[in-house]
Amino acid sequence: MKKMYEGTNMKVSDVFERNFLKELSEYDFLNLGLDQVAYIRPVQSEQKTSYSLHAADGTHLSSHDNAEIATLLAVSNDLAPVTLH
Repeated sequence: MKKMYEGTNMKVSDVFERNFLKELSEYDFLNLGLDQVAYIRPVQSEQKTSYSLHAADGTHLSSHDNAEIATLLAVSNDLAPVTLH
């Protein structure tokens, strides 16, 4: 059984996570997930769709003709791929 936070129906882990996020500096918040997540975004240009791979902070990493290649590149670099629409 998970320990509940005194006087609430919230788990202790939930309270810790909420406080953790509130205490992050702006710099730390902006870098949250930077080395863990990559975003894959479809880009439409001249009748063709390509797929752009971005770091969590929005930095463009690469572009590919195929979403699967972008996904494989993210995974091969130990990043969790997330698609944006």
